[in-house]
Amino acid sequence: MTIQDIFGDLPTLQTERLILRRLSMSDAEDVFAYASDPEVARHVSWNAHATLEDSRAFLAAIVEQYHNGHVAGWGVEHRADRRLIGTAGFIYWNIDHARAEIGYAIGRSYWNAGYMTEAVREIIRFGFERMKLNRIEARCKVDNAGSARVMEKSGLRYEGTLRQQMIVKGEYRDLKMYAILREDWAG
Repeated sequence: MTIQDIFGDLPTLQTERLILRRLSMSDAEDVFAYASDPEVARHVSWNAHATLEDSRAFLAAIVEQYHNGHVAGWGVEHRADRRLIGTAGFIYWNIDHARAEIGYAIGRSYWNAGYMTEAVREIIRFGFERMKLNRIEARCKVDNAGSARVMEKSGLRYEGTLRQQMIVKGEYRDLKMYAILREDWAG
């Protein structure tokens, strides 16, 4: 199996309330709606989008990743609202070690409703079933209690804090590491 096998034609996934689908340039306004929020950007490695052009540049990069068969995430669409409310998916895949990392972001008006947990559970299923992963990881800044809850509710276990593991917006940040193993997954 290669990255191209999985991500060359990223499939659409569905849950009870969400559709996880490829992003497209037509999603720019919805991306800007959540990515321009300073509260959303406070918890991620990227800066809040200042203009619609920032969102278009982000989407162009993702579309290029799809085109080249590289690891790329899904857009998270709310079924009832028919709006893109965030992104979620794999940001790294080490095929040799059957290990991958998940990342995600969601609009603030959709926080604390279980949407991202629903998406992450489906992505975990996809990772174990389709990608044949043994380990799925996710990290968050130590002060991001919401993201930590998503990981815990999705079955990932806290493994420790990685001290000054990443430079985020010019500062070294400690990150909490969570992971789930195939043998821990209930399927």
